Parts: sequence; C-alpha cells; structure tokens
Amino acid sequence: MKLIMVTGGARSGKSEFAEELALKEGGDNVLYIATSIPFDEEMKERIKRHKERRPPSWETKEAYKNLYEVISKSSAKVVLIDCLTVMITNFLMEVDLMWEKANIEEIDKIESQIAAEVEKILKAKKVFKGDIILVTNEVGMGLVPEYKLGRIFRDIAGRMNKKVAEAADEVYLMVSGIPLKIKG
Repeated sequence: MKLIMVTGGARSGKSEFAEELALKEGGDNVLYIATSIPFDEEMKERIKRHKERRPPSWETKEAYKNLYEVISKSSAKVVLIDCLTVMITNFLMEVDLMWEKANIEEIDKIESQIAAEVEKILKAKKVFKGDIILVTNEVGMGLVPEYKLGRIFRDIAGRMNKKVAEAADEVYLMVSGIPLKIKG
C-alpha cells in the first residue's frame, strides 16, 4: 500500500515507467485513471497511443475530479493516475477568468480547489488496499513562463508536486528515459 510519484520533463518516459511499475505490481488488475480531455486532434492522438500501450485487461476511467471516490471504490491492485499536471490544467481551463488580469484572491481560490482534490487523492491512500502511482510533470526547472497563466500553472503544479512528494513512499525522477529513485 504505497504511494509512488513519477515525475520528470516532457517526453522523459514518465508514463511508460509508471505503466511498467503498475504491470509489475498489479498485473492485469490495474485501474488507469486518465485525467486528460481530448480537446483537439493532437491530444486525441496522444490518448490513442497511451491506450494502445496499455494491457487491454486494465480498467480505464477518464476523470480529473472526485478521484477519491473512484480510488476508494476500486478493487484493483494498483491505481495509476496519469497525470496530475493535466488534471491541474483542466481545473484552470474550466474557470471563466481573464488570467492576465486575475488577482491573487482569485488565483488562491482556484489553487485551494486544486489542493483539495490533491488532498483527497492523498487521503485515498489510507483506504485503498493497493498501490497508487501518480504521474506528474516537473515544470519548475525551465524558463519562467512569459505569460501570467503559465506562471500560475507552474507555481500551482510545483506546490502540488511538493505536496504529493512529501506524502509519497517513493519518488522517481525521469531523466531522458532513465528513472532516478530520489525517495524511498
């Protein structure tokens, strides 16, 4: 009953590594929670490739909210959530807000909603009988985004990643396809 975080940059092999861990620990009994919304052709192609790579026996649930309920009701050996930063993006995009003019109170309100969802995922670790593997992007090691929404996203993602890493039993950082165990 572990929480395992897999982080790294774009196209670093996070999902593939997390899927290998899930297969090793859960075999055919894995619940894959896909947090992405197929809003354009490029995203639809990414989702298609992810699905083709997974064993057909794995159950897939597409959701980015109320994950506590999904996880706590599951009888799978492993729950794989792919990914936290896409979940954060979905929360940000559902808000009707002029991001360049957003004030700190508006941003804090949205971040508190995201933090509450992350806390529920961490709470699910206490009731779920198997392992939870959570994939997320490390977005704080690059340039400072030029636009305010990019900075808001980077900062919220960084704080949520920190929250998950603190609670995780194991943390892996993917670098150019190589997993580096940095906790656990």
